[in-house]
Amino acid sequence: MINNSKAIGVFDSGVGGLTVMKQIAALLPNENIIYFGDTARLPYGEKSQETIIRYSIENALFLLEHNIKVLVVACNTADSLAIDNLRQIIKIPIIGVIEPGAEKATLMTRNQRIAVLGTKGTIKSAAYQKEIARRLPESFVLSIPCPLFVPLVEESFISHPVTRMVVKEYLAPIKAQGIDTVLLGCTHYPLLKEIIQDEIGDDVSIVDSASICAENLKSILLSKKIENVSLDSHYQYFVSDDPEKFAHLGSKFFDRPIQNVILR
Repeated sequence: MINNSKAIGVFDSGVGGLTVMKQIAALLPNENIIYFGDTARLPYGEKSQETIIRYSIENALFLLEHNIKVLVVACNTADSLAIDNLRQIIKIPIIGVIEPGAEKATLMTRNQRIAVLGTKGTIKSAAYQKEIARRLPESFVLSIPCPLFVPLVEESFISHPVTRMVVKEYLAPIKAQGIDTVLLGCTHYPLLKEIIQDEIGDDVSIVDSASICAENLKSILLSKKIENVSLDSHYQYFVSDDPEKFAHLGSKFFDRPIQNVILR
């Protein structure tokens, strides 16, 4: 029997997964959440699949030590390259962000022309492309690797002029291809949403998978009857490096103060 008060475990390469945690906390306010940010080894998007699988297993095992009831892989790169491996060795429910994001993008597009922005690892995996094609076989998907987005966000360069220059450079092909929906294939990217929207124009919809991921999580908790009904929920934060930086930047992602970050 699973204890309903057990926490939900969430991991990401850094602070980006807090955009997912924010949606989970809003939709499931009674749930306890344990978050692990692998800040010592980010960014994941530039690393090999073998390395991502190893990191993901290590992160999952760390959260399992805290007796979690569900695992949320909030990192798009880890989801695209390692979630199948995790499901082979871990018996609790595991939820990713790619399937929800792809589903939402296919529902929002009007002309079936979608751009996916992601790390090199996520784009190379073609995970989003496959999920979109499965739902919309006639769709056109423009895949754009954006390797500088994560370090720019992690360094708090969100409103810096250099960030606007990078966004402009990466997104130049979108207008020429008639794209009407842009899928943010990394949990860091929502913090750049305003700049991205300015660049692509208001006629193009932007999708991030955090809210849909939270809705999927709620459905699983309800179907397995493991939702927490207690009103004293609490959150714990662990990182592999620089807890002070995580607390400062993470507060922007989570939209509330983050304190007592523990160095793993």
